[in-house]
Amino acid sequence: MNIMLFHSTYGLRPAVREAAERLRGAGHEVWTPDLFEGRTFETVEEGMAFKEETGKDELLKRAVLAAAPYSERGLVYAGFSLGASIAQTLALGDERARGLLLLHGTSDLAPNASVDELPVQLHVAEPDPFETDDWLSAWYLQMGRAGADVEVYRYAGAGHLYTDPGLPDYDEEAAEATWRVALGFLETL
Repeated sequence: MNIMLFHSTYGLRPAVREAAERLRGAGHEVWTPDLFEGRTFETVEEGMAFKEETGKDELLKRAVLAAAPYSERGLVYAGFSLGASIAQTLALGDERARGLLLLHGTSDLAPNASVDELPVQLHVAEPDPFETDDWLSAWYLQMGRAGADVEVYRYAGAGHLYTDPGLPDYDEEAAEATWRVALGFLETL
């Protein structure tokens, strides 16, 4: 499978590269574009400030430019938190998308979003301050109306970015469970 993996608001950290290597080890081809052009951040606040300064449209443009050379292959779009929201936007706009793997994040859907049974898997903490229960319920219904085939996995007690060993949110048990399920999902695509 060809996977375009987008980083979180912390930037292209070692955890993203490690995730890519895990996916490559399972036989997938993976690209990890650096939407922050080399910048990484120690706190979510710093990363969010940079995101606001750069602008959502510019980040989406960078993501589209990174994915464009490979999209004809039928990409699985994937991402962590902010990167998941970017992956979702790209996948819903790419008729050749093979799947969508969301880790720690979702995004608004365009009112006219439409896909043909796009396989989608979401992994989030429970509770998650960025992905509240009400938001996730509405998101799930909207994705279904758009035509996506959605699976949601919640991890009680885990922090928001629980798959990143370099952050305080890290939860080894939840992270390993996520990767087991996600790798199984990718095998079905």
